[in-house]
Amino acid sequence: MKSLAYHMLDIVQNALRAEASLVEMDVVEDESTDLFRLQVADNGRGMDQDTLQRAMDPYYTSRKSRHVGLGLSLLKQNSERTGGTFYIESTPGEGTKVRADFVRSHIDLPAIGDLPGTLHQLIVANPARDFVYRHAFNSRSFVLDTREIKQALEGWPIDHPGLRNDLRELINSYFQELNPGSGTSVIEHA
Repeated sequence: MKSLAYHMLDIVQNALRAEASLVEMDVVEDESTDLFRLQVADNGRGMDQDTLQRAMDPYYTSRKSRHVGLGLSLLKQNSERTGGTFYIESTPGEGTKVRADFVRSHIDLPAIGDLPGTLHQLIVANPARDFVYRHAFNSRSFVLDTREIKQALEGWPIDHPGLRNDLRELINSYFQELNPGSGTSVIEHA
């Protein structure tokens, strides 16, 4: 995959196919420890140990539309290529948690990509699902929780065409506040 945003999108799509009603995404960028962490946890169907082992095989997929499932194996490969680590755990009926740690300064770290756009796309395309996105950049952080946004909308659908630009602006503002005044926002990591 070309970017970490694509990796996140792929994992979240897996969670949605597993009927998750809540998906939590965590991104940690820490220059002092040279860490970039991508973590996705869901409350979907989960997997037993046999299915979990097969999920790491690039030639296995539960999807009927294609015959390979490269997402998890590529994420693992990309994290380990930078000297990082990969972790996955899953419990049937409870959900799945995937975490990939990367050495942030490593030359093989994939581009971060358009995380704000990916987050916006996920929210608007899946209005019946809830998402919590946490992002920490050094000492700054933010949390975006669609349950809170939906409550503030007082019955307006989160995917209403008249609200999509406002949602995108809200997401962008959170990312821009992570790295103010530097001339380079977290959005521009691609």
